[in-house]
Amino acid sequence: MAKELLKPSTVSTAKPGDKDKRLNDGDGLYLLIKPNGAKWWRFDYTIGGKRKTLSVGTFPETGLADARRRAEDARAKVASGIDPSDTRKEAKAAQKIDAENQKRLDAGLPILNSFEHVARDWLASIEHTVINNTHQKKVGNFEKHVFPAIGRMGISDIKSPHIFEIVKPLIEAGKLETAHRVRSEISAAYAYAIAHGFTDYDPAQAVAKQIPATKVKHRAALTDPKEVGQLMRCIDAYQGTFVVQCALKISPLLFQRPGEIRQMEWKDVDLAAREWRPFVTKTSALHLVPLSTQAVALLETVKPLTGSGRYVFPSSRGDNRPMSENTIRTALLTMGFDSDTMTAHGFRGMASTLLNEQGWSPDAIERQLCHMPKDQVRAAYNRAQYLDERRRMMQAWADYLDGLKSGADVIPFRKTG
Repeated sequence: MAKELLKPSTVSTAKPGDKDKRLNDGDGLYLLIKPNGAKWWRFDYTIGGKRKTLSVGTFPETGLADARRRAEDARAKVASGIDPSDTRKEAKAAQKIDAENQKRLDAGLPILNSFEHVARDWLASIEHTVINNTHQKKVGNFEKHVFPAIGRMGISDIKSPHIFEIVKPLIEAGKLETAHRVRSEISAAYAYAIAHGFTDYDPAQAVAKQIPATKVKHRAALTDPKEVGQLMRCIDAYQGTFVVQCALKISPLLFQRPGEIRQMEWKDVDLAAREWRPFVTKTSALHLVPLSTQAVALLETVKPLTGSGRYVFPSSRGDNRPMSENTIRTALLTMGFDSDTMTAHGFRGMASTLLNEQGWSPDAIERQLCHMPKDQVRAAYNRAQYLDERRRMMQAWADYLDGLKSGADVIPFRKTG
């Protein structure tokens, strides 16, 4: 087919008519002159049995030589089975995405369809399902370990080796639990991405078996009655501040999680009913802790000092915050009990071991430890379950500790009907 039929002078001097007018350059390229004087370069081609038209510029912005080059590029694509219209649409879409991504970067947001973009969407979608502290830890893990490495990569461009490079330093540092948690959370983000059509593959899955299993290390706890008796005598003789003394003395009596003890609030304590009803953040459950005579006496002793505030055991800095999470641990260290011998969390293991040995119902002990079932209906039912037995158990436990503290030859008690 003949081509390059036009001359530059013909193009520049061409006048519009009453209707659309064409000046043919051959082989599909022509100049379309509109009645208003606008001049458009057009290229007609056939692909897949369909006749199509591609705009290749306007005159005079695009001269005859440039129009011919653009038409030649389009012909080459058609010869290779590529539709130049589709290529142009893809290029325009890419330009639009690039512009949008630049705006997002300028605003401090992750680029579209990047791992960080999808992961933050996932994090936002689950925020209402977990407590704030847990959610912030998840976000922190991503911001510390994951986003710096693969945050800007396309969600579909990430492969298993990329994930392994993230957890490898944690494995080498012996932080196996963190490595497992980070990999698991990346995999959870990919489950969201797959469900929402961002990708169809989870590269974190293959990494799971490359992380060594963690060795379960139980928190140190004393369980020999003679050693427990010595511990109780040391606690009784502890010379710290009065508030810390009370917190330390009540810890073995209640054997709740250290975080719950130090954040005990007066609004949750009913001395008349001899109950403490904290909301336990770890299990997202309202718990009921029967208070023994000894526990009530301790709380009555400290109430004149801290009762006007929020916390039963406030920070010594007077900043309306609870006691520091390290306070009980530091007190134990001061008394000569290092972390391999006894910990603040160890009061739970101590009570669980001895109470089980002494015949109390394992279910009652588990309820008292606030090891709640995940099913929320069951959890609500179980809060009050075994309550009568737990009241008897908590008083018997306090009496038993008093006996050990006095050095008496305490016979292991058994629950009574």
